[in-house]
Amino acid sequence: MVKVIRLREHPHYLNQAIQFFQEKWGNDQSNPVYEDCLTHSLAVENKIPQWYLILEDEKIVAGAGLISNDFISRMDLTPWLCALYVEVPFRNQGFALALISTIKQECKTFDFEKLYLATDYVDFYEKFDFHYLADGYHPWGEKSRIYETKIN
Repeated sequence: MVKVIRLREHPHYLNQAIQFFQEKWGNDQSNPVYEDCLTHSLAVENKIPQWYLILEDEKIVAGAGLISNDFISRMDLTPWLCALYVEVPFRNQGFALALISTIKQECKTFDFEKLYLATDYVDFYEKFDFHYLADGYHPWGEKSRIYETKIN
């Protein structure tokens, strides 16, 4: 069984989580964003941002976030699943499903009616009941597909 933990409840994983998300999604310009966001997510009283991790032998092998906006033009939509990543040796073992299911359950607990994500992938998130909504635009000039799912 895959166990998902909240970074907020396990702050001793902060440095490892920062490194994980920076390596998977960051670059020299965006690495400070991940460090700042994860660090400040620990002490807020707000429901979001939240960061979720899956560990194997105390090492992060998968993770994702729940944030208010994923640096995309659709500021009217919230919350967003972001930065989902599963290490290659752990793919096809239900880790993405575990993270997405946990985040959907949190959305239900937090009284959110929908969950959004921005991606370039087609035919992946549809497996998790996400549906294409529209295109959105990032501040750096790129375009991404926006998906949504209803929280039951």
